[in-house]
Amino acid sequence: MTRLENDTFIRALLRQPVDYTPVWMMRQAGRYLPEYNQTRARAGDFLALCKNPALATEVTLQPLDRFPLDAAILFSDILTIPDAMGLGLYFSTGEGPRFERPLREEREIHSLIVPDPGTHLRYVMDAVTEIRKALNNRVPLIGFSGSPFTLACYMVEGASSNDYRQIKTMLYTRPDLLHHILEVTAQAVIVYLNAQIEAGAQAVMIFDSWGGALSHAAYQEFSLRYMTQIMEGLKREHDSERIPNILFTKGGGLWLESIMASGCDAIGLDWTIDIGEARRRTQDKVALQGNLDPAVLFSSPEAIAAEVGKILASYGHGHGHVFNLGHGISQFTPPENAKTLVETVHMQSVHYHQVS
Repeated sequence: MTRLENDTFIRALLRQPVDYTPVWMMRQAGRYLPEYNQTRARAGDFLALCKNPALATEVTLQPLDRFPLDAAILFSDILTIPDAMGLGLYFSTGEGPRFERPLREEREIHSLIVPDPGTHLRYVMDAVTEIRKALNNRVPLIGFSGSPFTLACYMVEGASSNDYRQIKTMLYTRPDLLHHILEVTAQAVIVYLNAQIEAGAQAVMIFDSWGGALSHAAYQEFSLRYMTQIMEGLKREHDSERIPNILFTKGGGLWLESIMASGCDAIGLDWTIDIGEARRRTQDKVALQGNLDPAVLFSSPEAIAAEVGKILASYGHGHGHVFNLGHGISQFTPPENAKTLVETVHMQSVHYHQVS
């Protein structure tokens, strides 16, 4: 294998020495970039863009051509797995993702099967392969999946939800049905992420976007339990290279110690927890990723630099930090502010990696 020109992101995830803190942004290929909107218009709609490997490659590289980012992330969607399960994913303008056939009946739930990534999700694997080739070892490529609980939320609710009424009703009245959904989905995530690794992903991330909506006990039983199962099933090495993984629960600051025990290499943090406190609690046993409030990017360059400085200072000296937002970048973010963020992280972080 040809070595990466810039492997700072990988080394940071593995808590190895780096010269500066690497940075990438969740949802870095997205609607805040005019070139992305042009490509999406050519594709016709979001789902068509996801399912076209050439166009998915194009938009994956767009932010890297603008900003000196330290990683690329596969352009896709977390809902590709339930779509491959036959639930009928579609996107309504202004309403976000929806499923034609949400899981409500016991018969439908017990009919769920793990989709074959080489067949039902071939377009994702083709995109990973094309992106790796286009990157030409410039920076590493991140593959990803939604967590079983987050996917189950969409699969049962049929769309995004404010109160999670359908899935929480199932959780408390028919936990056996929800466990069945989660078990099948966890197995699907394992084979899906391993297939991405085989296709060329050099790190993988699990987005547990809705795990934070659960009670303490429910999070352990219905979210973390299945992510731990995924950690146990993931490939940790491919082509003699270590493949690190990141586990991100939005609203998961209460459970850092439990998340760390899952076996993940890194924990993604949202902006509601101080990263220095997170580092103390995890005792440098895992890397940390985060955790700027994305709303900071609506402010001035001076304010962005100040907030970046606070996070870097809170984490402190040493390695094991990947700078990121605490959630995805907003479509309304001025691109020049994203550039300020990346350049500021690189410039300010050097100090924290110098050996005295």
